Amino acid sequence: MAQFGSYQNEIYQGGLRGVLPTVPVDYATLVKRATAAMPDHVLNYVQGGCGDEFTQDQNALAFHHWGMVPRMMVETSVRDLSADLFGHTYHSPLFMAPIGVTAMCSQDQHGDIAAAQASAMTGVPMVVSTLGNDTMEDVAPHLGATPGFFQLYTPRNKELAESLITRAEAAGYRGIIVTLDTWVTGFRPRDLNAGNFPQLRGHVLKNYTADPVFQKLLGKDASASPAEAVALWGALFGRPMLWEDIAWLKSVTKLPIILKGICHPDDARKAVDLGADGIYCSNHGGRQANGGIAAIDMLPDVVKASGDVPVWFDSGVRSGSDVVKALAMGASAVGVGRPFVYGLALDGAAGAAHVLKCILAEADLFMAVNGMPTLADLRREGVRRL
Repeated sequence: MAQFGSYQNEIYQGGLRGVLPTVPVDYATLVKRATAAMPDHVLNYVQGGCGDEFTQDQNALAFHHWGMVPRMMVETSVRDLSADLFGHTYHSPLFMAPIGVTAMCSQDQHGDIAAAQASAMTGVPMVVSTLGNDTMEDVAPHLGATPGFFQLYTPRNKELAESLITRAEAAGYRGIIVTLDTWVTGFRPRDLNAGNFPQLRGHVLKNYTADPVFQKLLGKDASASPAEAVALWGALFGRPMLWEDIAWLKSVTKLPIILKGICHPDDARKAVDLGADGIYCSNHGGRQANGGIAAIDMLPDVVKASGDVPVWFDSGVRSGSDVVKALAMGASAVGVGRPFVYGLALDGAAGAAHVLKCILAEADLFMAVNGMPTLADLRREGVRRL
């Protein structure tokens, strides 16, 4: 089993040879460096939240009012962070959350491929967004032996939605993560002040323009008519998902259906009753609604309501200690978003891999020094409200 904490020894050994990390190991410096490196039109989209960004800020800050009580005189020289998800054992429960402009965060504008390469380098599974500059089929081989998942923004046209799902299954993805809260975009002042929405400028639409159903609906070559392709995308994007749609989604594929955006326990309970294979507790990082409640504060009730169905989580995760707290609260898998794309911006696949390794190292060492060598130990001890 992987001992992720040893990554800090590699860094210290490099220091003895005069080699320092190319990408920072702490989030604050990472943000500072990436902010200087990324163009404003990408940075605003990555960093921006809804409204005055209160919920976005609370997502990260709320981790600080949850704590764990360490246990001493426990054998923790070997830790086991492995997690079983849908029949596959991963060496950790960390995953790369979907971000619609991942492609634009690397200098070559192929950030989804670079992120997939980072997934292969670290064994951390990637959730590949519907929005990208490379098709899901072109991204998949770069994942190597690490299984990936496909995130679906469900289009209004059911034939197109089914095409995207069947393409993902054929490409080897292990599950379909259906985003529920983005059939319309939230009010995002940073993007509005700049008058910039990347998709309306033709960015990250490759999965659509390469799709045979989209091409049929367009009736012409998208590359020859980019404005018409963007207009069609705008007309098709965003199907408001209803409870009866779960049965439809499950009829389209044999892959697990994971519903992203569930924050209320009653919604989690109903989704499970209607056959959802996974619940994904997330408020979209505070980008879609500015309601004020941090996602981590809603996680325990969602976990309780979901029973034996696995609960994925993201929103506000910035560090290994954040990951551990979410796991202790019952999350089956924990997603990191902004940090890995900052790594992409600074050093491509290697930069993203470094960020993931640092998060895993901190999580591993947190468990070691707190006397909790397994995920079962974490969940038994739980967290306390500070």
